[in-house]
Amino acid sequence: MIRILESRAIGRLLARKAARFTDAEAVVRPILDAVRQHGDRALLEYARKFDGLTRRTVRVPERELEAARARLTPAFRRAVKTAAGNILAYARLQMPREWMRQMNGARLGQIVRPLETVAAYIPAGRYPLPSTILMTVVPAQVARVPNICIASPRSVTEVFGTAALLGVPNVFEMGGAQAIAAFAFGTRTVPKADRIVGPGNIYVAAAKKLMAGEVGIDFIAGPTEILIIAADGDPRHLAADLLAQAEHDVEASAILLTTSKRLAAAVAKEVDRQLATLPTSPVASKSIAKNSAIVLVRSLDEAIDIANRFAPEHLSIPDASLLAKVRHAGSVFVGPFSPEAAGDYASGPNHVLPTAGAARQRGGLAVTDFLKVISVQHLSADALGRLAPTITTLARAEGLEAHSRSVEVRLAN
Repeated sequence: MIRILESRAIGRLLARKAARFTDAEAVVRPILDAVRQHGDRALLEYARKFDGLTRRTVRVPERELEAARARLTPAFRRAVKTAAGNILAYARLQMPREWMRQMNGARLGQIVRPLETVAAYIPAGRYPLPSTILMTVVPAQVARVPNICIASPRSVTEVFGTAALLGVPNVFEMGGAQAIAAFAFGTRTVPKADRIVGPGNIYVAAAKKLMAGEVGIDFIAGPTEILIIAADGDPRHLAADLLAQAEHDVEASAILLTTSKRLAAAVAKEVDRQLATLPTSPVASKSIAKNSAIVLVRSLDEAIDIANRFAPEHLSIPDASLLAKVRHAGSVFVGPFSPEAAGDYASGPNHVLPTAGAARQRGGLAVTDFLKVISVQHLSADALGRLAPTITTLARAEGLEAHSRSVEVRLAN
């Protein structure tokens, strides 16, 4: 049974459990050190121990990828094609532009360049996620990253087959901290990545946290979450959205904020009804009982204020009139026909999103995560002359005499 709370009791609900990173870091640190020191030898040892690897290398041969593609059903292939097309179109709209402008006698601008090598971590535990291949690989392809790699801890037809459909040959059957270490340091088999992206369990998250100074990462993900705001609506739809989030993980959080006691009661009843026939109810029921609630608020303004304090990974709002008031969210779903599942798979925006309040600092994974925007400046002698007094004054104020002289020597004649 999902709880129904008054808004004054929401503080404890919104205080997310601190991830057990201290314990997880203690587990993964020796693994990271072993892969750093011993490369493929340590990587293979851990892949056999934790991932059940049976071949002599973590690299998946292309023939296995092609065999997986051949086993995909026509319906799955069509779904991948549609989703990939929408993700590609959205990522293209996110691309920053190159530009050059004449400003104060100088030619200034920016160029855009892709990262050299990126790695996508694809979970394959309770729920293998071929959709995460789409969300991580397609934006990297739009960015024109030349070397795209995928790591997944076990052979799953839909995962390996999707990699083949997208034309990604660099697939590695490895998971956990050993996969993160391999991409962070590089081994004889696994290339060193410039950035690692994608979700994972707490050990993957802890490894990414520890490796953040060695390699670029997207963010450190915690348990998934949704916050829904509704004054009215179909209880079946709202209950289904809560359960769609709850079935991910027993630590997932699904919260409904509503001004209506009648709606709250109807949704609570509907959650119980749908749980009775849900195949994933052993997971979803624990998430609903432990980490989820329906909260009665005094107004939609109060609901938006709570949402901004929570900074949820997924935020569902009843209509676009509230969008201007949203300050912190990973992704926003507007209206009754925008379920979170649409964003998880096919609408176009990315489903790799910040959790645990990280949406206060950034949005979801984007094409810009695979790019560098590099500034360009081309000054004429006249432009440098006009800036010289400003440059030399500021440089000498900071005690950097050589900076001043590097300008003056050019203007001495």
